[in-house]
Amino acid sequence: MNGLLNWIDARFPATKVWNEHFAQYYAPKNFNFWYFFGSLAIVVLVIQIVSGIFLTMHYKPDEMLAFQSVEYIMRDVPGGWFIRYMHSTGASAFFIVIYLHMFRALIYGSYKGPRELVWLIGMAIYLALMAEAFMGYMLPWGQMSFWGAQVIINLFNTVPLIGPELSTWIRGDYVIADATLNRLFALHVAALPLVLVGLIFVHIVALHAVGSNNPDGVDIKKHKDDKGVPLDGIPFHPYYTVKDIVGVSVFLIFFFAVVFFAPEMGGYFLEHANFEPANPLKTPEHIAPVWYFTPFYTVLRAVTLSPFAGTAAMFLAIIMLFLLPWIDKNPIRSWRYRNKAHTINILLFVVAFVILGYLGVKPVTPELKELGTQMTLVYFLFFLVLWIHSKPATAKYIMWFVGLTVAIVAMTFYRYNPEATDDAAQILWQWSLTVGYLALTLLLPGLISAFNTEKDVPERVTG
Repeated sequence: MNGLLNWIDARFPATKVWNEHFAQYYAPKNFNFWYFFGSLAIVVLVIQIVSGIFLTMHYKPDEMLAFQSVEYIMRDVPGGWFIRYMHSTGASAFFIVIYLHMFRALIYGSYKGPRELVWLIGMAIYLALMAEAFMGYMLPWGQMSFWGAQVIINLFNTVPLIGPELSTWIRGDYVIADATLNRLFALHVAALPLVLVGLIFVHIVALHAVGSNNPDGVDIKKHKDDKGVPLDGIPFHPYYTVKDIVGVSVFLIFFFAVVFFAPEMGGYFLEHANFEPANPLKTPEHIAPVWYFTPFYTVLRAVTLSPFAGTAAMFLAIIMLFLLPWIDKNPIRSWRYRNKAHTINILLFVVAFVILGYLGVKPVTPELKELGTQMTLVYFLFFLVLWIHSKPATAKYIMWFVGLTVAIVAMTFYRYNPEATDDAAQILWQWSLTVGYLALTLLLPGLISAFNTEKDVPERVTG
């Protein structure tokens, strides 16, 4: 074996790669539960690639045959139902894992220097994953696939000057048809998986170049022994590889429980309308994207100034996440040592994001429509409040609270229309939700010093 390994090393740096990224890569010794999700993302990626390969063996990317080929996979291919449900469940599992991975980065400040590039590459992975999921969602050629694609692609119609030509180019036809299905199939099974794998590789290389963050946000490279080994670090292998095996095992238990017992997850993982073949002449009663797109879909619906304004707001909601390293300028990384107002801000942002996601799958009513508007405001205000929290200052907090509250009240009066009775009634009271958010994140730390006190960051990790 040593001779074989030496022969390989003379032609390919196998041992060098293994040592740099596993055996001699020193990670902080205080990783916790939140650090499982990076490895879980790779596990789900493998599941999706392997199951996708088997699905393409039987799938027909043809508008006349696509739906029937999926039914054939489900009913006649040995084990086809299992492969299909594993792939559809894997899509939702991928986003669950990625959202939890992003949440960990948010609470521990993993987007801050020197890891800005790691964060930007990670966000590029998130964008590529969204594109991959959208294209895969269309392939069953069911009712919701067809009409969901109709809505999403028509968003490009709103782009000034080039909108109609751009949407026609994306479709490959003047309407969503066979050409659209074929090009999205090609992108879904070939181009985007290569992009995803490439980005994940670069993401890991960039991470290992600067070192992993940890729950304390402390740089372990500052304290090393005489051999250059971080005092607060342990080799990734075998310690974290063994630990990750436990996390992967628990994840797979839940994953396959869903695959075997609730693959549709009540219509959230596989919509009921998608079990009907696509019909351009029959619009579903309620068109909504899959749950992992719905927060941004609600933002799109909440901004009603113009079609382009809604589209721009939806894309801006994603762009703001890219800018996190330059919005949050506080040198303290982890929320363990930030003030309580910062913790409240993050938790309320998560609540607003979940509510936006829930609203995206519900029919529009006056109450839910206004709630979507207010949660959209909270979503964008989160980034402003995060910037304000970068340098805690009592007077500044109160000043910003007063200014933003006045702006919200003015906007409420501008939007208020007494002739639209139902909408007016919701506008009159729901604006207090946004003001309440500002009160908890700006007024509270401005008035009570306990909510505006930061803790001393330790020199070394706390265990």
